[in-house]
Amino acid sequence: MTRSPGTPLPPPKARRRLREAASLTQAQLADRMGVTRATVRTWESGRTTPRGRRREAYAELLKTLAEEESAAAEPAAVPVVVAVRTGPGSPAEDAESLVLPAKALPAEERQEDEPEPEPAPEPVALTPAQAFDALYEFGTPALVRQTFLLTGRRELARESVERAFQTAWENWPEVARDRDPVGWVRAVAYEYALSPWQRFRPRNRHPEPPPADPGDRTLLNTLLRLPPRHRRTLLLYDGVGLDLPETAAETEASTPATANRLLNARRAMADRLPELADPEVLHRRLAEVASNERLRAAKPPTVRVGSERRARFWTRAAIAFTAALIGTTALTLRTAPTHYEPPVSPGETVRGVPPKVAPGALSDEELELRQKLRDQMQDGPERLTPRLE
Repeated sequence: MTRSPGTPLPPPKARRRLREAASLTQAQLADRMGVTRATVRTWESGRTTPRGRRREAYAELLKTLAEEESAAAEPAAVPVVVAVRTGPGSPAEDAESLVLPAKALPAEERQEDEPEPEPAPEPVALTPAQAFDALYEFGTPALVRQTFLLTGRRELARESVERAFQTAWENWPEVARDRDPVGWVRAVAYEYALSPWQRFRPRNRHPEPPPADPGDRTLLNTLLRLPPRHRRTLLLYDGVGLDLPETAAETEASTPATANRLLNARRAMADRLPELADPEVLHRRLAEVASNERLRAAKPPTVRVGSERRARFWTRAAIAFTAALIGTTALTLRTAPTHYEPPVSPGETVRGVPPKVAPGALSDEELELRQKLRDQMQDGPERLTPRLE
């Protein structure tokens, strides 16, 4: 049996355009479809597509929005009264009114007070810095709260998000073309926050003040007792609102493994806090705990300047390391020997050979000869001229 193809859907950009043309927010569209706002965002970004009955309902809703948009785009028929006089002797000798649509009349015969349609504003191209600032302002508050739930540390959450955005600015062309730029930054922030090297930092060795509310404190402690992978899976699925394939892709795991992690995390949360067994209640409580904390981040220009400064630092460090390596290599080539010198073997004692005897005292004749040699001139023509003694 062959499966019939699903109901065709417009492209992702057209889905978002139809929703915005109907003045609907993602939350309102999610209420109509019975899904979360994050699911609608993934549909409009093209990362996922609905299936089954939900796909048919989504296609029907988009079709209705398209029809409403086309009906609103058609020019309304403005009634214009045109006087048409009949010939003499006609029973309708007076003026007779005919209602005609305004679009059937020439332009010069329209009423002067009819407003001309305003041209659609042209899209304004943003500079990379402006686009980055807009993304930072949009995604930072939620990402800082999510990272706080992931680590339980306010300063680490702020630093992780800022470092992730600095990395995004360094790779801005790639991030700008990504289907979900916020998801790109979120993955980098989570990886930095959950890095095992964070435990060796001095300021992370001491605990931070817990939340003031006892319920929030209990929920956060229970969440932090989960393994990092289970905690991240639970936060992405029940906190952020991603579906299972998206959660698996972001955590770099298979879908069955992600499902097992999610079930184990939910079971551990329900064992300690039975009132959180319902995923909807868990989602609401996670949002409440994160919203009760006052978490702030730096301004976008500060993050961009920090990213550029860090890039310059590492560039200069790489140049200095390369120069040092080249200098060391040149010095080695300069001082290295050019030929092979065999090593001198250590001395050995030979048996049966008497040791060398040191010279004794000089005799009188030897002393006289030595004195004679010292008194004579050592150079000059006198030494070459023989003479009789």
